[in-house]
Amino acid sequence: MKVALVHDWLTGMRGGERCLEAFCELFPDADLFTLLHVPSTVSSRIESMRIHTSFLQNLPGIEKYYRYTLPLMPWAISSFNLNGYDLILSSSHCVAKGVRNAGGSAHICYCFTPMRYIWDQFDIYFSGRGRWVQSIFMRLLRPFLKNWDVRSNRGVHQFIAISRHIQKKIENSYQRESTVITPPVNTRFYSPNNEPRENFFLIVGALSPYKRVDLAVEAFNELGYPLRIIGAGPEMPYLRRIAASNIQFLGWIADEQVRSHYARCRALVFPGEEDFGIVPLEAQAMGCPVIALGKGGALETVIPEPGSWKPQTGIPEEKTQKPTGLFFYQAEKESLCQAIEHFNTVETRFDANEIREHALEFNLDQFRYRIQMFVQEFLKKSHAEKI
Repeated sequence: MKVALVHDWLTGMRGGERCLEAFCELFPDADLFTLLHVPSTVSSRIESMRIHTSFLQNLPGIEKYYRYTLPLMPWAISSFNLNGYDLILSSSHCVAKGVRNAGGSAHICYCFTPMRYIWDQFDIYFSGRGRWVQSIFMRLLRPFLKNWDVRSNRGVHQFIAISRHIQKKIENSYQRESTVITPPVNTRFYSPNNEPRENFFLIVGALSPYKRVDLAVEAFNELGYPLRIIGAGPEMPYLRRIAASNIQFLGWIADEQVRSHYARCRALVFPGEEDFGIVPLEAQAMGCPVIALGKGGALETVIPEPGSWKPQTGIPEEKTQKPTGLFFYQAEKESLCQAIEHFNTVETRFDANEIREHALEFNLDQFRYRIQMFVQEFLKKSHAEKI
């Protein structure tokens, strides 16, 4: 079977690339198509594939400003010729699902989210803090991109959503049904190593607007507790400017160092509304509790502490499973501060072994098996319909 894998871009190992890595392991002889590839920024498994890039790859300095080429991406992704492939498996949060399928290949899209920049998070990306020029330009371009995004999903035969949260977004944006297969966590790598806990909180992830790291910085500025931030991105200069001395920025560091920080921190702070969120599960695999915004994918990956409460109602939540963290429900500094102070009073209730047991439900082997079974059943059904 001739397989084409399609991914938006290869510029670092984040959650989407962990899923792509699993696809590469399932289909090691596949061709991999992507808008651009910055060498040595992804895993050796991905780097070993036959990687085909678009014309964006040839633009000088593209690795620094590729996000600003969003208007060109629909044309770039449609420039690939995928005739002759039996299966196209796209992993998409931007334009990968829009690859042309003129040859009638079976196309399954593993959808991280409908393009967030033009749908529900437009204002987060293009409003405020000196973005007025971008905002005007993108408001003019937004109707075209929305129209393209809706039309391009017609070439997808089956959608897989990464969470129930994204399943609803796919239905709302594209009027399409999807099957939920949650992303994997490498629970073998992220395994407790008996390092003692230390007195600091932790954030891990790309410093993009929708991650709301600014919210955490404001809260820890006020509280004064030590906070370490692992990651980089366009928000970095602003966050450094507003951060107090109790906040450290570590940039991107090796996976082994990330694992060590999960093992040693008091809790992971997860302040943004995520599509799913692999980082909280990596932390939980290390026995680390999570303080998360109670919206989006975190509702499917974190079991809140029973005594937590919704500020708008004051009603305790009833949970029968062992807690792995706690939620705050308003994307506001005050709400996060209350959650952190509440964590101080219940920290001893969290059991590292029970937290890890929850994360094991999302292990890598289970993900590979579910994807493999889905592809086999889909191809079997497609073949039967052709006969």
